[in-house]
Amino acid sequence: METVLWIFLATIVDSLVGLMGIFSLWVRETVMKRVSLYLMAFAGGALLGGAFFHLLPEALEKNPVLAVFAFTVAGFIAFQLIETYLHWHFGKKCDVKPYSYLMVIGDAVHNTIDGLVIAASFIVSVPFGIITTIIIIAHEVPQELGIFGAIVYGGQKKETAIKYSFLAQTTCVLGGLAGYYLSGLSNAFSALLIPFAAGGFLYITAADLIPQIHEAKGSEKLSTFAVYLAGLAMMVALKLYFGGA
Repeated sequence: METVLWIFLATIVDSLVGLMGIFSLWVRETVMKRVSLYLMAFAGGALLGGAFFHLLPEALEKNPVLAVFAFTVAGFIAFQLIETYLHWHFGKKCDVKPYSYLMVIGDAVHNTIDGLVIAASFIVSVPFGIITTIIIIAHEVPQELGIFGAIVYGGQKKETAIKYSFLAQTTCVLGGLAGYYLSGLSNAFSALLIPFAAGGFLYITAADLIPQIHEAKGSEKLSTFAVYLAGLAMMVALKLYFGGA
């Protein structure tokens, strides 16, 4: 089997992770609203941990420190500008929170990077590519579930959240094919995208998800914070167990 076909199949399988939210179609709205609160908190911890323990360490291995910080800040500011535009476009009275769109954009950038990584690993060897794909999916499953919950908590309908999650996940295919056909340039491209994505994740976590955790009432304040820490702990554990990004 040709390398490009392996890359295509691997990224297609990875893209299917974006359909995890389908389970929510059989969950009552009242239950889903409560569950999405905790998934949103989990996503906050996962994105924070992903930025600091996965993306930034990898970026520092491939780029000068100043370049990493510059692109991290660029990503942070870019997502801030996007949210400023969304606030202006939708207005404050809109039921859908702008950060729900930012989650999709940030996830799409992250999945493009995953596609580039998958392509690079299959170019080395097929067994290495398969192992890398399994590791990436192991990272993706809990994080994507949290992102889906955050999108729903941000006001999107479940069906819309599933569609957006899947579309964001399919950018892995584009990243994989681009990585194969532009193998000489893909490493440099992904090296710049990684800190940019980290900056976007940090902005979403600090500006949108953590404030939502603060708005929890009563006993939910403590429980959502605990779930937030669980998301962070999961990313640390994945880093220690698997290593890599």
